[in-house]
Amino acid sequence: MFSGIVEEMATLTAIEREQENIHFTLRCSFTSELKIDQSIAHNGVCLTVVRLKDDTYTVTAMKETLDRSNLGLLKVGDRVNIERSMIMNGRLDGHIVQGHVDQTAKCIAMKDADGSTYFTFEYPLNRGMAQRGYFTVDKGSVTVNGVSLTVCEPTDNTFTVAIIPYTCEHTNFADITIGSVVNLEFDILGKYIARLQSFSE
Repeated sequence: MFSGIVEEMATLTAIEREQENIHFTLRCSFTSELKIDQSIAHNGVCLTVVRLKDDTYTVTAMKETLDRSNLGLLKVGDRVNIERSMIMNGRLDGHIVQGHVDQTAKCIAMKDADGSTYFTFEYPLNRGMAQRGYFTVDKGSVTVNGVSLTVCEPTDNTFTVAIIPYTCEHTNFADITIGSVVNLEFDILGKYIARLQSFSE
């Protein structure tokens, strides 16, 4: 379980393919604090630490994860948003994030907002998925590359978020341009409500 508050950006140092799996090796400032089997969100994807060596750690993504996320597009040197699992004795500064990415979206527009930036993302329209809670609502929560954000101007398959300079500086939103592919996790509360409603129809 995560909150969508990114701790820092890790640098991808190596990629190793093994059959349909990919092992990602990364470097971050708190590698010495990590343990084998620990869960860390990478661009919003929950992955397990499988190896520690010097100042790097390694996680493994399977085909299902690669199919649903942008991890397969990563290159050595890329910056990845990371967050360790939430400690359940403090404030929930973002929203409830599972680390189970639903699908990807593409950045289709960026607009200056007097110091901040509006990013608009588009994802494939699927009515069946929308009926199961895979959609955004105005002022609701969405996770983009592991960052908890507030939605504005949602449509059937697009939404916009406002990124303040601090977030841009401390996450890989600084690397996003028009055409960039990002990971989405829709709000789990919306999914449960949609599921419950389906039983009453």
